[in-house]
Formats: sequence, structure tokens, C-alpha cells
Amino acid sequence: MTPTASPALPDLPALDPTPDIRLIAVDMDGTLLDAEDRIHPTLWPLLAELDRRGIVFCPASGRQYANLAARFEGVGDDVVFIAENGAYVSRGGEEVSSAVVEDGVVGRVVETVRALAASGADVGVVVCGKRSAYIERHDAPFVAECDTYYAELERVDDLLLVHDDVLKIAVFDFGSAEATTAPALAPFRATHQVVVSGAHWVDVMDATTDKGAALRQVQAALGVTRAQTMAFGDYLNDLELLDAAEYSFAMAEAHPAVIERARYLAPSNQANGVVRTIAAVLAIPWSGLEAGVRAG
Repeated sequence: MTPTASPALPDLPALDPTPDIRLIAVDMDGTLLDAEDRIHPTLWPLLAELDRRGIVFCPASGRQYANLAARFEGVGDDVVFIAENGAYVSRGGEEVSSAVVEDGVVGRVVETVRALAASGADVGVVVCGKRSAYIERHDAPFVAECDTYYAELERVDDLLLVHDDVLKIAVFDFGSAEATTAPALAPFRATHQVVVSGAHWVDVMDATTDKGAALRQVQAALGVTRAQTMAFGDYLNDLELLDAAEYSFAMAEAHPAVIERARYLAPSNQANGVVRTIAAVLAIPWSGLEAGVRAG
């Protein structure tokens, strides 16, 4: 991908020219990544500049930790990872915190999805453990969707026989997750987090788990305040993440509820909106980022 000059940011608000930002949390899909699942090359010199300024970068995603670590190979020790929608937080390759789902609940969710599939819905379930993610649906289209988000993925015959610390149960719906899968899992909302994390994904997690709770843990560990935090997101699983940051940005093509909740609007992920906005807010010369790409 060839970098180009950064155009003006018409949606960038009037901010303090030198805000005291110490932590930047960024969703991945629909936010940092483009539609082809790529990271713009200007991110890497940006991360080097953030590190020089003492600003911590924090990918905050529904993706598995192993997937995130692979995407940031070589710079992973310099970032904090919020994985599995907040159920797993890691820094420097070491677990900071985690929240597991009880085995009985895992079983009930799996059985609910099996019944939904038997009724005709084109759905499949992923049990997301600390060691690996697990699937019992093995057809190529479903496996391809899972491979995008799970670097460690095991095919099993029966998800009810999996033995692992389960961080999240994710359900992929080839139709509309909001219309079909979310209503089927609604009974679990009384005791657990049930969040639509994408057009086709619904996640079930511990009741206290979300990206915002994880970000507040990171803030406390780093001694960073909400006023010193930026966050970017695009979908419903990012709402709490945005709430935990004073400088909260929805992507231009975000879910309407996210745009309403965020304080500011950033250009779309297709326009490298995260990197462009960070550079503009922190007065990082775009020419320097492009020079960093050429030097790399």
C-alpha cells in the first residue's frame, strides 16, 4: 500500500493544540483495519513516535490475543492488548487480567446455537479459550471466517467436551446477527454480557466484561486518567470503550449508536482515519510518517 499525503480532516474538532494524551485505545475491524484486513503502513512510524513521547498504544478488539500479537509482531512489547472484547488483557506477553465464563453457561450457549442452527439459521459457534479457540462446525466458509480472527483455532467434534478457561463464546451468523442471533441469546443478558460485535458476530461474556472495563484497568495500572485517553471504535462492542476516554472518536461509517455516543468523528477506516486523526491531534507531521514508511 503506497502512502499518500494526508488530506484535511474536516470532521476534526477544535481541540487543545497540545492535549496531554498518555493512552490511545483502538478497535481493529472497521476502525484500524481497512476492508481488506490491512494495517496502513503509516501506523508503524506513528507507533515509534508515540513510544518516543511516552504514549501507550492499545489495540482493543474482539479478536483473540494470539491474533493481535501476530498482527503487532515486533512491537508487541510496546503495546497493551485488550483481546476478546475485554476478557483478556496482556502487556509484554504477560497476562494482566482475564475473566472466564462458567462451564455451565458455555454449555447452554452452545446448545442454544445448535438449536438455532437446527431451526434453519446459518450460524456457528466459537468457544474462545485461553489456550485456543474451538469450533465444531468445519465447513470451509465458516472456518474461513474464524481464521480471520483466531490464530489459534482447533477443530473438535463436540464443543461440550472442550477443557479450557473460556473467555468468550462468539457466534457467527451468515445473515444478520442483530436480527437473528442476538434475540436468540437475549435470555443470557440477565446474567452475562451479550453484545453484537459486528454485522455477523454476537459475543457472550462474563457480566463484568467489556472493552471499557478493560481500558479502565489499563488506565489504573498505568496511572493514566480518562482525560489523558483517546479511543476509536465503530461498532456496538466499542460503546463502553469510548465512554472510558475523554477523546472518543467514532469512525465515519460507524454504527449510528456509536456515532451518537462518541464525542468526535474520525474519517473512515478506508481513509486511514485512525492514524490521520492521531497525527492531527498530536501535531505529528504527516511527512515524517511517510518518511518513516520509506525508510522502513
